[in-house]
Amino acid sequence: MNMFRRFSPAAHDIAIDLGTVNTVIYARDRGIVLNEPSVIALETRDGVRRVKVVGDEAKLMMGKTPANIQALRPLRDGVIADIDIAEQMLKHFIEKAVGVAGPLRSRSHIVVCVPSASTAVERRAIRDAATNAGAASVRLIDEPLAAAIGAGLPVTEPRGTMVVDIGGGTTEVAVLSLSGVAYCNSVRVGGDKMDDMIASYIRRKHNMMIGEMTAERVKLLLGCALPPEGEGMAMAVKGRDLVSGRPSEITVSEAEIAEALAEPVGQILMAVMAALEETAPELSADIIDDGITLTGGGALLGRMDQAIAKRTGLPVRVASDALICVAMGAGQAMEEAAFHGALAAA
Repeated sequence: MNMFRRFSPAAHDIAIDLGTVNTVIYARDRGIVLNEPSVIALETRDGVRRVKVVGDEAKLMMGKTPANIQALRPLRDGVIADIDIAEQMLKHFIEKAVGVAGPLRSRSHIVVCVPSASTAVERRAIRDAATNAGAASVRLIDEPLAAAIGAGLPVTEPRGTMVVDIGGGTTEVAVLSLSGVAYCNSVRVGGDKMDDMIASYIRRKHNMMIGEMTAERVKLLLGCALPPEGEGMAMAVKGRDLVSGRPSEITVSEAEIAEALAEPVGQILMAVMAALEETAPELSADIIDDGITLTGGGALLGRMDQAIAKRTGLPVRVASDALICVAMGAGQAMEEAAFHGALAAA
């Protein structure tokens, strides 16, 4: 008997996309109930560290905390970097999503999305964090498969579909068929790497140091995978002048940011081409008809779909609700019997 058929109606069953940048939680029969940054702020008092805030409030503190407060991101490159802190963050997110604390939380059955290339050790860390956070049982689902389900692709059919999931820490390129992954290529390039490249470019070209949050804002406003005609749009950026040491302000253009992002975008394009070269001929024939679907926050980078279409010669579309596709797909896999085969025991 499938474990999901044994769930009582009162059980708080949830699916979690525990992402490097954002954590998204889907609750049974309720849909998306939480979408917040994967950030936790810890306060040290009398030698004891306690959770101060998590999510949106913690992100506002990044780079602006006093000595006794740390704003941390416990996930890097799609996997848990600090299991104890990740566990504390996950507990708070689950309590917020379920709406109750205490004994009821321990009845939660949880599905967690994991990068397909994650190691057994990394998967065990995710399982332990979810179990210690109060889960009665934990099941895992590969992120590209969850993304494809959430994007409405026919993953249960004997038909090849291709999805490119560009997250905060990793980009996964997968070819799927019959509720399984026929081929997957993962590169540790995503939104975080793009932020780093923007900050590095501004430091190198303008002698200005900017923070992580500023780099992210520049990416969201000016980021593009293909250079614009001319300079494109522009925006003011504030930071610290490395020559004088004083606060300073410069103007950067869309063309400059496209240049800064050329390397990570190039790595994503190479991963897509590598996947196409390794795909079985019959699956390739299906991909010619159906094209490539982009999911994840990185899919929203300006002209990313055009860059991939130009390189591959295939039709490319960005999934609707690309940011929450993975969590939506994991939730559907939890609720619908047709997708239960995609879930693996943790």
